[in-house]
Amino acid sequence: MCCLGRSLTRREATRYAWPMKPMEFRDRWLLVTGASSGLGREMAKILATEHGANLIVVARRQERLDSLKAEIAIASSAQVVTVRADLSRLEDTDRVLEEAAPYPLYGAVLNAGVTRFGPHGDLGWDAFRQMLDTNVTSVVRMTNSLLPSLETTNGGLLLVSSMAGIFPVPYQTAYSATKAFLVHFGCGLFHEYKGRRVSITTYAPSGLVSEMTDGERFTPLRRWLMPTERAARQGVEALNLRKYLYIPGIVNRVGGAFARLLPRQLTTGIVGDQYRNALGRTRGW
Repeated sequence: MCCLGRSLTRREATRYAWPMKPMEFRDRWLLVTGASSGLGREMAKILATEHGANLIVVARRQERLDSLKAEIAIASSAQVVTVRADLSRLEDTDRVLEEAAPYPLYGAVLNAGVTRFGPHGDLGWDAFRQMLDTNVTSVVRMTNSLLPSLETTNGGLLLVSSMAGIFPVPYQTAYSATKAFLVHFGCGLFHEYKGRRVSITTYAPSGLVSEMTDGERFTPLRRWLMPTERAARQGVEALNLRKYLYIPGIVNRVGGAFARLLPRQLTTGIVGDQYRNALGRTRGW
């Protein structure tokens, strides 16, 4: 699927075909951010225990990283290096890059992110800056630093965006905007680096059953959430096959393609009504 949401013609498919072989993770080093819970943790486990990858795992909570390392040690012989860092802080982002520099990185999963569900007017400036710095600034900083070294190893980069970055989501407006940046950033870089020895994959799952969506406000929307383990497997596969822009789940892909045929104002309004109703139930509106 291309960024415009239509099927490619045979001529276009040949023109834009990615010439590199699928990635081979065994005994290679990969960096995974946001690895303490949710999608990042599951992807790290799959990469290490099923694909034999060595990992540098990054998150804010050291105890969660330590438990992940212990869990992986039981199931595999993969090496795991933990780095405690808050990626909303530029100095922490740079420290992660410094600590990862001695390792011959073959891949990176830039997954760390924060969200918020509620009226945009309730989002304080400091909370917005933290979201922007985590979801956007740290990703660009790491991408700029990692791509030259990944190119020397014929590696790959996975930018974890969201379907909220493809379709606007009212009541997650700022979050949706940060994820839209990642979609455009990843898709643009894919073409800039076409023909070179590194791949850039943008991964856009729908909402997931995770710590990020564990609050009471998400309860009315939970039936729409995708199991995290399933999304993690498809994310690893997207990285492995060096996909362009990948949306997991046939229902999401078909629904996304259908939604593109409808007026954007209509589809955004429908989503906004669902989220407004969910907020109303938790707030007693």
